[in-house]
Amino acid sequence: MSSLPPCPKCASEYTYEDGPLLVCPECAHEWSANAPEASSDDERVIKDSVGNLLQDGDTVTVIKDLKVKGSSSVVKVGTKVKNIRLCDGDHDIDCKIDGIGAMKLKSEFVRKV
Repeated sequence: MSSLPPCPKCASEYTYEDGPLLVCPECAHEWSANAPEASSDDERVIKDSVGNLLQDGDTVTVIKDLKVKGSSSVVKVGTKVKNIRLCDGDHDIDCKIDGIGAMKLKSEFVRKV
């Protein structure tokens, strides 16, 4: 049999080498032969405006005045947002802001406290 590792996505044993990459013929997943197996594409890496890694439950500060869509209110610079939740999409932070309510923010407009 082959000494190549199984596919990390579908666990198929029919992987083959294509130059520096390993390829799965069943799900078409490609990965580096030198990369550690533990690296997963499912893991989100979301960073704030200065590069700090964000996690669920963190407290962040808004670094720019943000207009609230559909309203005349504004989230002011320096507003502290507690207990954030990370989510997928363009606006990757789900939170509640005092006086405004639930909303989504982009990580590029916040700084971790």
